[in-house]
Amino acid sequence: MSTVAEPLDSMPMGKRELIVLLALLMSLNALSIDAMLPALDDMARELGATDGNRRQLVVAIYSITMGMGCLIPGSYADRYGRRPILLFSLACYAGFSLLVAVLHQFNLVLVARALGGLLSAGLMVAPMAIVRDLYEGDKMARLMSVVAAVFITVPVIAPSFGQAVLLVAGWRWIFVALAAVGGLAACWVYFRLPETLRDEHRQEIILPVIARNMKDALLNRQSIGYVLGTLLVMGGVFAYVNIAQQLYSEHFGVSEAAFPIVFGSTAAMMAFANITNSRIVMRFGARRVSHTGVLVFIVVSALQVWASYYHPGDISWFVPLTAINLGLLGFLGANFGSIAMQPFAHIAGAASSVQSFFRMFGAAMVGLLIGQLYDGTARPFAWALLICSTLALCFVLYSEEGRLFRRLNVKPPKERIVP
Repeated sequence: MSTVAEPLDSMPMGKRELIVLLALLMSLNALSIDAMLPALDDMARELGATDGNRRQLVVAIYSITMGMGCLIPGSYADRYGRRPILLFSLACYAGFSLLVAVLHQFNLVLVARALGGLLSAGLMVAPMAIVRDLYEGDKMARLMSVVAAVFITVPVIAPSFGQAVLLVAGWRWIFVALAAVGGLAACWVYFRLPETLRDEHRQEIILPVIARNMKDALLNRQSIGYVLGTLLVMGGVFAYVNIAQQLYSEHFGVSEAAFPIVFGSTAAMMAFANITNSRIVMRFGARRVSHTGVLVFIVVSALQVWASYYHPGDISWFVPLTAINLGLLGFLGANFGSIAMQPFAHIAGAASSVQSFFRMFGAAMVGLLIGQLYDGTARPFAWALLICSTLALCFVLYSEEGRLFRRLNVKPPKERIVP
């Protein structure tokens, strides 16, 4: 038995199918980033981008514009529903992936990547709104953890997927494959996903209404600290993705064939942590779990800084510490997100938009900044993790009025029980 709200209609979807579909939708943007990591050298050579740090822009520009685009779809999703936004985003995702596959100039590839990220942002916004339509409180955190456990496996397998394509074809076929996955997801949404937006929650497409809803979602003290906290810790992850290929190959001397395995082994901890979080969050509460997680994150980041000075170039220190940092995100991301969305059942789309914008755009900008500071060592990355996690704790303390580890009892709305 599962507890869901009223909007499910004549297209029933089971909970497991819903989880897998939402995980796929939310993972498509990550797939578009991580699958190309093994191909960055080939792309740079063919397109004439010889500067090592400049080639990071193929990854970073997509993340930045995706974050910017998150401001747009939420209000439309609150008016017209979640399904139209998803279908439009999937069409753009597939179309611009195919466009990148046929371009031959680096700057044009960057433009196509930028537009693809901008117009595919609904894939980040609409799934969060769907979850908020159906669940709340610790139940929402639990579902988000299960969804995250599925879609986090994408960074684990995506580089290997890209490497496999490179074994039989050129880098352009990676983008053809991405377009095919986007098309399959669009068919799944069209034929199986019901509309979850309640009629009484539909909002007008009027600028003052949109501005008011986004202002309410942004300035709410209970949520803003968690949004900014997520921005900062995710910024470290974006930085890791941006510099991973350079860091492992240049600093640690990892071979091209071994890179997907090493990268995937660190990202695998995120999936394990999200599964664990989904099992413990109902018992301990999203706040207690995530507050403990951010404190431990700070400690591990401090060890990362120490290792970067006293064991430079020693991958046996870097990989385990990085894996632990990424694993701790499994106790932060879903819980921070569910806490931040809790006050906004009536404007879930607008809240998801503005929060996703700050999380994704802010994290992408932080990741780009850290990536451009890469100096051939792990020190900038290590310091960034420590600074970002410490500031994240400060923002959480602001939202919690200086008190950690509280568990708030939320009175649920009227719900019906369905199998």
